[in-house]
Amino acid sequence: MLLSVIIPVYNSERTILPLVECLVDELAAYPFEIVLVNDGSRDASEAICESLVQLYQPVQFISLRKNFGEFQAVMCGLNHARGEFCVIIDDDFQNPPQEIIKLLREAQRGGYDVVYSQYMKKRHAWFRNWGSWLVNRLTTWLLKKPSDLYLSSFKLLRREVVQEIIRYKGPYPYLDGLIFQVTRNVGRVVVTHEKRREGGSNYTVKRLISLFLTIFFGYSVQPLRLLTLTGMGLMAFSFLAGCAEIIGSLLRTHLPETDHLVWLSICLGAGVQLFGMGVLGEYVGRMFMMQSGLPQYIVKSEHFNHDRKPERVRANVSSRA
Repeated sequence: MLLSVIIPVYNSERTILPLVECLVDELAAYPFEIVLVNDGSRDASEAICESLVQLYQPVQFISLRKNFGEFQAVMCGLNHARGEFCVIIDDDFQNPPQEIIKLLREAQRGGYDVVYSQYMKKRHAWFRNWGSWLVNRLTTWLLKKPSDLYLSSFKLLRREVVQEIIRYKGPYPYLDGLIFQVTRNVGRVVVTHEKRREGGSNYTVKRLISLFLTIFFGYSVQPLRLLTLTGMGLMAFSFLAGCAEIIGSLLRTHLPETDHLVWLSICLGAGVQLFGMGVLGEYVGRMFMMQSGLPQYIVKSEHFNHDRKPERVRANVSSRA
């Protein structure tokens, strides 16, 4: 199996059938499979995906018990994928299926572990573009990624990277964060970005905030270290300011003013508290990321055309086929 195309499906009853048909035509020359993951859709997407399994031999379909989120659905797809390369593509046709071959050829040519798509012209709404810019700046700081690399959802991953990524069993996966914990051998290729064919974007303020918090607290201890450094800076500032106040008072032969001492004492106390919170948060944050027992996703049903059954290596995932 050369290619596994993973598609998180959410309320895409009008696009998922033509998308799969297009993928089957475009990838006919390659050994491939299509992994559909229904993330708790509220329309007829589940029934359509079930019919696609019967229509096309390369299609396998997993339906989740409820809406867990795009990254959780992708992680489910990666756990079921068998290909040497795994491609993640949206269900709305904004990423044309024919562009998959560009990502594959770039990975094979450059020996890259991951290849991201770069858009010549983005067709997202202004709000989503602004959110993407904010996430890009945040991940550059926290994940140490190249500042000019756009972390698009349309990307290709080599099998060895996928095997490392799916070892993460926590409830809040962020795929790009996991990628940069595994490898820095990342390429990029320019692709076409089309307008959404049906419906509106699921990218909301709530989703942006959730993504921001997941990145900020789940994949780096930089925020905690910033808090610690802030506390240390306040302690140093209050100490030096206090010394300057005392020396100035001695030179002027009178005691320092009371309000200055009170202000410096408050500053020193705040610095000590922030420093302590930073050190404590360092331990609590690491323990939380390692010990959280919430399920990443819960499988409702699985549908396959091939004889191979999915390996039951996902200890934190409940399934009911």
